[in-house]
Amino acid sequence: MSDLTAILKNITKLLSFPKMKFLDFVEIFIIAWLIYYIARWIKNTRAWVIVKGLLVVLIFWAIASILNFDVIIWALTNAIGVGITALIILFQPELRKALENLGQKSVVSFGLFSDVKEERGAYDEKTVEELVKGAFELAKTKTGALIVIQQEVPLKEYEDTGICIDAVVTAALLINIFEHNTPLHDGAVIVRGNRITAATCYLPLSENMKLSKDLGTRHRAGVGVSEVTDSLTIIVSEETGKVSIAKNGSLVYNVDGEFLRTKLTELIPKKVDSDKRLFGLLKHKEEEVRK
Repeated sequence: MSDLTAILKNITKLLSFPKMKFLDFVEIFIIAWLIYYIARWIKNTRAWVIVKGLLVVLIFWAIASILNFDVIIWALTNAIGVGITALIILFQPELRKALENLGQKSVVSFGLFSDVKEERGAYDEKTVEELVKGAFELAKTKTGALIVIQQEVPLKEYEDTGICIDAVVTAALLINIFEHNTPLHDGAVIVRGNRITAATCYLPLSENMKLSKDLGTRHRAGVGVSEVTDSLTIIVSEETGKVSIAKNGSLVYNVDGEFLRTKLTELIPKKVDSDKRLFGLLKHKEEEVRK
């Protein structure tokens, strides 16, 4: 009986809520804010893709632990130290940028209460037509162009390397930006939603050795950004006047207007118009009543 009483007392102690002081709540608040800030920073950089990969590795590690795969556990354990060092080196620019943002008064004061909703790369059919028209008008005059269209992964770090535009996407504006001997023609244009957010942006170059040696820096930059993000890139060759698209690290060379229009349209989020659906349902019911 005494043993049972002792067990019950131990269980009660484990389930009892610990005594909390005011400073304990302050500490919890600080830790929660740091976790929030780090998560928000990761979400807005290409590090988010790496984090998802690390989660897969952790799940694999957990399964290996359950099944007692000693060799796999040993290999993963010894790889942690090297992996952390590699991540620090790989994301050194992003870490420096995060520390700079942390030092800004506006981030420290209002970061917890600011709106965390991100604008996604949703655009409409009008923007599709303007992009297609602009690309092939540039192709006619063999004017080189690089147009990156954001999807789910933010392109803020690349926007920051260029000049802010924040204008509605039109074919005329794209033609003027990439016109020869103009201040904005060199570099990439980034499109988010129905707006051009920045021009003269620098993009990472692809190191894919399978790409043709005949392709220049513009094509390698278009493929490079598509390797590290989910964006779609429109590339107009200055040498040949051909239009190409890059997506998921793959390059489709010399596409026509219909193919480009189809690929752009496929990326438009499918939204159900509830008003039209309700109108159709009511109309159907009305026809049944008449019958």
